[in-house]
Amino acid sequence: MFSNPFVRTIIFSRVLLQLGIWIRNYAVLLYVTDLTKNNPVYVSLISVAEFAPIFLFGLIGGTFADRWLPKRTMVWSDLLSCLSVVAVLLAVMNGGWAALLIGSFISASLSQFSQPSAMKLYKRHVPMEQLQSVMGVSQTLIAVFMVLGPVIGTFIFMRFGISISLILTAVLFLGSSLILSSLPRDEEEPKSGDAGGFLQELMAGLRYIRQNQALRTLSVTFAAVGLASGLTQPLQIFLVMEKLGQDKPFLQWLMMANGAAMLAGGVVIMGIAKKAKPQLMLLTGLLISAVCTIGIGASTMIWLTMVLLVISGLVYPCIQGGIQSLMVRNTEGAFIGRVSGAITPVFMGMMVAGMFISGYMKDTLSLLTVYAGSGGLIIAGAISLLPLIVEKRSAVEKSSAS
Repeated sequence: MFSNPFVRTIIFSRVLLQLGIWIRNYAVLLYVTDLTKNNPVYVSLISVAEFAPIFLFGLIGGTFADRWLPKRTMVWSDLLSCLSVVAVLLAVMNGGWAALLIGSFISASLSQFSQPSAMKLYKRHVPMEQLQSVMGVSQTLIAVFMVLGPVIGTFIFMRFGISISLILTAVLFLGSSLILSSLPRDEEEPKSGDAGGFLQELMAGLRYIRQNQALRTLSVTFAAVGLASGLTQPLQIFLVMEKLGQDKPFLQWLMMANGAAMLAGGVVIMGIAKKAKPQLMLLTGLLISAVCTIGIGASTMIWLTMVLLVISGLVYPCIQGGIQSLMVRNTEGAFIGRVSGAITPVFMGMMVAGMFISGYMKDTLSLLTVYAGSGGLIIAGAISLLPLIVEKRSAVEKSSAS
């Protein structure tokens, strides 16, 4: 798999990009909290600046990714991210700390153009039998930085301050751009039949998803899992205090156990990806995750909660890798940008909706009820996959008979 120059180059560039993003995110968070004396309004604005572009530019970026050459799009996105960080650094040096929020917003927006382009290159240049392994690597990379990113970002800011953090971020973004520039030259790809103006192509992408049963099914599954994740994510601190009887700092140990398990799960997925069917891998991951979620909400024993979090972390790459593999496999190359740009925000949108109502549900009902509801939503997402699994099995049986 790593002998493929496209896989090797894109993964290496994503390592630099992820490192830059985590350093920037924690530098901005810690700098703003210090400057505003932990003002929750400004802290929440940081999250808005980082997540809002996913809703605002996901489908737009995916549509442009289908119109533009993917290598060029990725190179320019990372280069412009570098320049935006340099501009923010100059503003901060002159006392304009609010530019940090604007810079984070711009950089996160550019990512919505770069990520679908990477999916296009994978679709075009990675053999189908290796595709699932590549998705496993991508999920492993995310898991690694979920564990190490906060530690690295916090250390660099505390040791060197905001200016060095931003300079290092800019250098990493520039390095990612330079590495991507070494990819072979883009090849022109036939346009979709609805090629025309931007709005026509955007609407053609939505029609394509609506007419494709596999993509409709994945959208429903993604929505259910996103809502389930949003319901429990803000309540983890209450789990520590109310269920386990521990202080707030104990949460970091739960997060580290879960993140380390995600890393191990990603490594396992890379090993079995060629043999495993993505739809069955996704279904298994969802069902195990649902049981673990309900169990975590009910557990009052530290060791049991830890075990369930580890199991949940191990199967998380099955869920994300399975969804990504099915999405790429069931999408024509000319539409991959729009499909990726439309389906991914579904998860984020439902997650934010879940986060918005989780506190109210916890106060109205109970912590266990919210976790049980989250597990139920994951089971619903798994059930929604059954038509897709049945269809795949029928297609295999027909091909074997013929």
